[in-house]
Amino acid sequence: MKEYMEKVCTKFECTLEEFNGEENHVHLLVNYPPKMSISKLVNSLKGVSSRRLRLDYAKEIDKIYWKGVLWSPSYFAGSVGGAPLSVLKQYIEQQNRPL
Repeated sequence: MKEYMEKVCTKFECTLEEFNGEENHVHLLVNYPPKMSISKLVNSLKGVSSRRLRLDYAKEIDKIYWKGVLWSPSYFAGSVGGAPLSVLKQYIEQQNRPL
């Protein structure tokens, strides 16, 4: 999944600084330009990762899909302009890595 997310970020001229998560969600620390629409980026991250996972890991992922959908329509995005990246990376590193 991390590879899929990195490719999307590269396409959008963003950098995936950190990736991790829990069983039912992921945490991404993304450095993106101010011109980027966060909703467009998130929609692409979800769409591409869902399609790629379904193609590459169909048997393994079928039990995770809920009504044919991998991701919920919601997401949380927060700005961390003043926080040290090392603190944010440490928080994300401490999560349990998904797929």
